[in-house]
Order: sequence, then C-alpha cells, then structure tokens
Amino acid sequence: MFHVELAPDHPGFHDRSYRARRDDIARIADSYAGDGAIPDAPYTAAEHAVWRTVTTALAPLHRRFAAREVQAMLGRFPLPTGHVPQLAGVSSRLRAASGMRLRPVAGLIAAREFLAALAADTFLSTQYIRHASRPWYTPEPDVIHELVGHAATLADPRVAALNRRFGRAALRASEAALPAIERVYWFTLEFGLVREEGEVRAFGAGLLSSVEEIERAVLHTEHRAFDLDAIAATEYSPADLQPQLFVAPGVEDMFNRTSAWLDRFAG
Repeated sequence: MFHVELAPDHPGFHDRSYRARRDDIARIADSYAGDGAIPDAPYTAAEHAVWRTVTTALAPLHRRFAAREVQAMLGRFPLPTGHVPQLAGVSSRLRAASGMRLRPVAGLIAAREFLAALAADTFLSTQYIRHASRPWYTPEPDVIHELVGHAATLADPRVAALNRRFGRAALRASEAALPAIERVYWFTLEFGLVREEGEVRAFGAGLLSSVEEIERAVLHTEHRAFDLDAIAATEYSPADLQPQLFVAPGVEDMFNRTSAWLDRFAG
C-alpha cells in the first residue's frame, strides 16, 4: 500500500478522504513502468470542480499579469476548463509539439532526479490536485501546477530546449554544484519574471498556476536585477509565498543568458 506523507500544516493533513485520494492517485505513478500510455487518474466531481474554479480564476490574471509570449504559448496549447485533463492525452500533444513527454510521479522528488529527467525529454509530473480548502495556492506541485504552469510552455521548442539544458547540466554537476542549478531553475522557469515595455510580467510556472501569487509577484514582491550568479546563491522555500524574485529584461534575454550560464557545466 502506497502512503503519501503530508506535513502537519498541509491544508489536507486532517482530511482523511483527501489523504486516501492522494494515496490512490500516487499508486498510479508508483506502478507505472514508464512505457505505454499513462493510466488515467479517477478524478471525482469535487476534484474536477477545483480544477474548474482555479482555471476560471486564472484566465483573467494571465491576461493581466503574464508575459505576452506566455499568453501566446497558452493560446497555442489550450487545456480544458471544465475538467482535469489526463496526463496521457496532454503528454501525447506535448510530444508532438516539442518532443517532451510527461511521466507521473507520486509527489515531490529530489532535485537531481527531476532535473536529470529533463535531459531525456521527460517532465516528471504529479497527478493529484490541491486541497479544495485552499485552491488559490498549493505548497507542493499538483496537476494544476504541472499542466497549467508547465505543459503549455514546455510545448514551445525554446522552453523545451532550455529544460533539456538544465537536465544535461544536472547530470554533469557535482553534489556541491547542484543546488546552484536548482536555484536558477527555480527563479527562471518556476518563478521567473520578465520586463515588457517597462512593465514586470510573470513567466514562471509557479506563478502561472497560482491565483494567490501571480498578482503579488508582479506588483508586491521585491524585484531584483537578473544576475545569474546572485540567483544561484539565493535560497528559497518551496512551501511559502516568495519574498523576492528576479526580473529578466525580456523572455529571449532570460533564455539566452540562462543557457550561457548553464554552459559552464558542459565540460
């Protein structure tokens, strides 16, 4: 029997029904061998309702706060708003668009395992959904984060290529160097901001999938200059709202400078 551990402050910690659902969905990833179609997760009406609530709320926030290039990516890779899409279908579309694919995991995994999979065109994705009591934010990656935040951008060949570069860097990095790569991934592809015509806009998946955080990140979080060595040395917490974020001069600038920084691990 697969059992998912939740922290005592997790919104679903005291909800026995939610914890049982998490265990049920985690077993799908635990039993998946990596080949063939990903088994469907048997989502309930309540879980579909959480997806519907969050995606409906995010749509106007994306128009207001997301970078225009990100909005274009979302438009080219639409997701249903009425129900949680299954990973198998999204993965098939993603493979056709950029060569990336999804593989289910039961929950948060080690940074090296997550990053290294990217080098093999594989994005490790959860299938469970956040607790209904706090739909605007999740302290851990859930299916809304993975699909709304990551899938549409991963369908863009440039974003897919940068993810692969992170994967190759992680494969080559020493244990001492790996945290720097992890932090750069966090402050670019997860929580990156860019400037467009003088305005700060959201780019990272963690912002695109959080009703609670996207506006806060753009308007109220401390903004720092895009210095990759400073980013590599900056600690973060995955379970809290971000107190500071880094703003790249533009999307292409973020791609180019981050790729150049990762080249130091090419040898």
